[in-house]
Order: sequence, then structure tokens, then C-alpha cells
Amino acid sequence: MNRKQRNIILLLVLAVILTVFVSSGLGAVSISVKSTFSVLLKAVGIDVWEHTNEESLVFWLIRFPRVLFALVIGGCLAVTGASMQGLFRNPLADPSIIGISGGSAMSAAIFIVLGGGLLFSIPIIGELSLSIVAFFGALATTAVVFVISIKRGNSDVSTMLLAGIAINALAAAVTGFLTYLANDEQLRDLTFWTLGSLGGATWNKLAILSLIVVVPIVQLIRHSKSLNALALGEDEAAHLGVNVAKLKRMIVIHTAIIMGTTVSFCGIIGFIGLVVPHILRIAGGAGNHFVLLGSLFGGMFILLFSDTIARTIAAPTEIPIGVITALVGAPVFLSLLVSKKINH
Repeated sequence: MNRKQRNIILLLVLAVILTVFVSSGLGAVSISVKSTFSVLLKAVGIDVWEHTNEESLVFWLIRFPRVLFALVIGGCLAVTGASMQGLFRNPLADPSIIGISGGSAMSAAIFIVLGGGLLFSIPIIGELSLSIVAFFGALATTAVVFVISIKRGNSDVSTMLLAGIAINALAAAVTGFLTYLANDEQLRDLTFWTLGSLGGATWNKLAILSLIVVVPIVQLIRHSKSLNALALGEDEAAHLGVNVAKLKRMIVIHTAIIMGTTVSFCGIIGFIGLVVPHILRIAGGAGNHFVLLGSLFGGMFILLFSDTIARTIAAPTEIPIGVITALVGAPVFLSLLVSKKINH
């Protein structure tokens, strides 16, 4: 990475840290930045400033798990978006293009509307029933798309794209039909699922999410050089020593695992996987190591910022976070595109 790219990533890291402290203090119970520092320092045995028990409980049980949840989810969405754009060699690609989000939403809709009492009755599964169903729904639809795309033992990107569009259309039709059948309570659940929410964040869910996604995220970033070679074309990448078939399979599998997990815990949150990598390419160049690493922190920042707005702007009610990500991201995205057009 060059100096400009390193500076951009540094700025994103600082923005994430600043937003963490600001977001941790905003909500129904306000916590000052000083009290936030005090709570964190006391956790490591340093008792400098005073804070109330209420502030400590709100911070550790409600606010901080949600903040960390937003960081992990945001990083996942942006990195998988950058990976899909590298795989398809198209800046308009994102994880939903191969049916991951659609399949997960369809599975969740079936579970919500038609019921899943059997799974809820299993003690070990319990409240994670919906997440488990949505996760395997995402994996199943991705597997179908990938199998359809295989030609002569190798996956064809164009066929994968077309299969993904077809699967997404089918999933949208099924989800729409189930929405028509849903009662008021089910309709509300479906609305928050399809527009996304981080309201269910807990330490247990954060631990499960982090354990599942950390290895796939690292693997995607590790293969940034191979994605750079793939940008020249599949034949050119093969001549440079890249196992193209293995690379495509790795990206699809890891993306499916990451997106299946994130969607299963928070529903569908659009725009981040599309916009963040594209903004980084405009700002700092198209090198995939920079784009993937920058997307990790850029996604963290944008989703945490958006979630802070979603849960505070209309408090005590909560706006679906997918609405906020579109409202925040779209104007920035359009302004950068217009600026780029004028400069050229």
C-alpha cells in the first residue's frame, strides 16, 4: 500500500474508535464520554473517575455488546462486498448477487409465518432457532447457485450471476407471498428482518458471530493479491500462478459463511457491501489489499454510525437500520460519483 492508502486506513481506524465512544454514550440512558472511560478503566482494575451502577449496567449489558455487534457486522458486510466485486470484476456486485441474502430472508420468512415450534422447544437451540434456519437457508441457496454455475468442472462467473438473479427472484416471490399471508405480529417481524436490526445483540450472539466469521474474513483479505491477478482476467491470472477455480470456490464459500451468519443474526442490511468498497476505490485506488482492509474498517464505521442514528433519532422507538444505511450511504456515494465525473 502507498502512503495515501495507509493514511486513509488510519483515518478510518480513528473514526471507528471515536464513534465507539460516542455511540456507547447515546441512548435512553445517557453516558458521558468520561463515564465511558471510567467504566472501561474499572474493568481492567483502574478506578480513576466515578460512575453510577446504572451507567455500568447499561454499558455492559446493553450498549457495548450492540456497539461491538455493529462493528463485526459492518466489517463483514463491506469485506464480502469487496470480495464479490473482485470475483465478478464488477463494482456493482455485492453478496446478494448470488442469492445469499435472498435465500436467508426466504428461510426466515417461512420460519416466521409457518412456524417453528419444534425448534423453539429444543433447549439448546431456543432463541437461536430463527438464526439457525436463516443461516442454513443462505448456505443452501448459495450451494444451488454454485452447482448450477459449474461447467466442465469449473464455475462460470456469468452463469453464477444469472443463477443468482433467478434465485433472488424466486426467493423474493416466496417472501412476498408469505408477507401477504402474515398476521400483524408476523408482518412486523418480517419488516425488521428484511430491513435489518441490531436490537437483538447480546454477548452470546457476539461470541458466536465472531468465532464463525473471523477465519473467513482473514482468508478473504489474505487472497487480495490473487484477486488483483484475477482483475486481469481468468486466463491471465492462471498464467500468473493463481488457481482460479480454487480461488472462486474459496471466495464463494467464505462469503456464504460470513453473510449467512450476519444475515441470520441481524436480517438484511443493504448498501454497505456495495458502497464502502466503491468509495475506497475512488478515494485511494483499486488495489484489493487496500480495498479489503479499508472495507473492514469502513464498514465498521458506517454501520455503527448508522445504528447510532437508528436507535436515537426516534427514541424510544427504533428505525430499521437498512433505511438509515441507504439514507446515509446513497448521498455520499452519489456525490463521489458526480465529483469523479467532473474531475474527469
